Amino acid sequence: MSEAVLPAGWPAMSIAQAHAMITAPGTPAEIEEVVIRGVKTKTWKNQPPTMRSVVEMSRAHGEKVFLVYEDERVTFEAFYRAVSAFARELQARGVAKGDRVAIVMRNLPEWPVAFYAAESIGAIVTPLNAWWTGPELEYGLTDSGSKVAILDAERYERLTEHLPNCPDLQTIYVSREVDEIAHPMVRKLEAVLGGPNDWAKLPDQALPAVEIDTDDDATIFYTSGTTGKPKGALATHRGVNSNIMAGAVAGARAFLRRGEAPPQPDPNAPQRSSLISVPFFHATGCFAVLNPSLAGGAKLVMMHKWDVIRAFELIQREKIQSAGGVPTIAWQLIEHPMREKYDLSSLESVAYGGAPSAPELVRKIKETFPKSAAGNGWGMTETCATVTTHGAEDYANRPDSCGPAVPVSVLQIRDPADGVTVLGPNQVGELWANGPQIVKGYWNKPEATAQTFVDGWVRTGDLARVDEEGFCFIIDRAKDMLIRGGENIYCIEVENVLYDHPAVMDAAVVGIVHRTLGEEPGAVVTLKPGATATEAELRAHVAEHLAAFKVPVKVKFWHETLPRNANGKILKNELKKLFEEDTASA
Repeated sequence: MSEAVLPAGWPAMSIAQAHAMITAPGTPAEIEEVVIRGVKTKTWKNQPPTMRSVVEMSRAHGEKVFLVYEDERVTFEAFYRAVSAFARELQARGVAKGDRVAIVMRNLPEWPVAFYAAESIGAIVTPLNAWWTGPELEYGLTDSGSKVAILDAERYERLTEHLPNCPDLQTIYVSREVDEIAHPMVRKLEAVLGGPNDWAKLPDQALPAVEIDTDDDATIFYTSGTTGKPKGALATHRGVNSNIMAGAVAGARAFLRRGEAPPQPDPNAPQRSSLISVPFFHATGCFAVLNPSLAGGAKLVMMHKWDVIRAFELIQREKIQSAGGVPTIAWQLIEHPMREKYDLSSLESVAYGGAPSAPELVRKIKETFPKSAAGNGWGMTETCATVTTHGAEDYANRPDSCGPAVPVSVLQIRDPADGVTVLGPNQVGELWANGPQIVKGYWNKPEATAQTFVDGWVRTGDLARVDEEGFCFIIDRAKDMLIRGGENIYCIEVENVLYDHPAVMDAAVVGIVHRTLGEEPGAVVTLKPGATATEAELRAHVAEHLAAFKVPVKVKFWHETLPRNANGKILKNELKKLFEEDTASA
């Protein structure tokens, strides 16, 4: 790969100097130290205290368009009215502070309305993965103890047979269902709100009065677990809203590193617009895209399902400035043969996270979209998304890094053997992160919480190094996990399903390198003596129990016990070579 061409005299100042200027007393990004759960923590002094306050602030954007979905357009004022109406509906149904409200739907305008309505009355919102199977969704509803669920028609159909197994559920709202529903617990969402294009006609009424503190519980987002069952990460309003400031600071830092003054906010500037092609039910889509967009008055253009041609059409039609989400999407925007038939000149940013990205991607983005800057970052569900940010010349200069920590956060590399010894610059060890965005713990899982969260720090399971200037480089994952196009797949979960097949004696799941998705799951199995099973049969077996993205794309058969070390641990690096040989010969 060719070296990045950087401006003369760059950088004009260090990361530490830039952060000090941006966060100085009296600035919008001023930092203060507060005690959170007994630990002194740096926080953003001026960030909105709660997501309820974000909704109230957003009303100032009035008749600007906030949400676009197909031929539906929702202004900020119409959105506020829908949120207020649904918040009152939830209260009338008995939802009180601390109750769990689940959202199970694809990206639709109703998703953020449900989210902010529940947040505004102090409920703990539990978004579940819309790609999960019925049994997986049942687990999420029962584990969280959700009292109310808001579903789209497809998810309702998937869940119907599982509803008797969810004793805490009292009320279900279904959107976009054309058939009549006779179930006594179920209401059509449109009966409460009407369709998105009608929300502007809803009554002008304030949000219901509820006292919410910045450190109150706000969300439970599920992250797959190494034990095979997903764990619910419990975040606070402060943690979620930390993303609002993190994004703004990243942009200002790039100007200062260039020796330029960051531009002042201009109320007359054109409205920002983003293509949201990652799901709202992930921390990135909800915390790092949706919430900052609502706070900042940006337009969000939604896609029900990712399709690169449809993305080109929307970028051209809506003059989209920001797109991306995961590296897969960036690659498709660059490499699709139809790209040149569309006017994509409005694009200024192609940013992504959530999966490994090839260092050459930053160069490809600049070549393809000359006006556009590439950006990436690092975070987890357990960190409410953003911990590091990376962009502009810094990204071009260190394309294999995920950037330095945001000013309120601290990264440490610790010795994996003891979890205590802090290693020096460029030494590889386990990545630990600290900051106001670290979640409180795992819902109803005290042992897992104690293992992962220590005195305000989260032990990430990632192996990494941090250089002298604070830039983080993810080397590998200590957890047995792979990331397919932004979706976490914990190998043990897939292996457990394979072991349930009557013909399987031994099973291991490994990552197969994929240029645009990052990784895909591959399985190696040993069958029981005398038993038979085909690759197609085993793949179909996994598909019956787990979401489609977790199904191995290839299954290899090993005719003896899988190779193990002295401790009995399967040597997965050896098994990965089986798939590397396929790639080499392809």
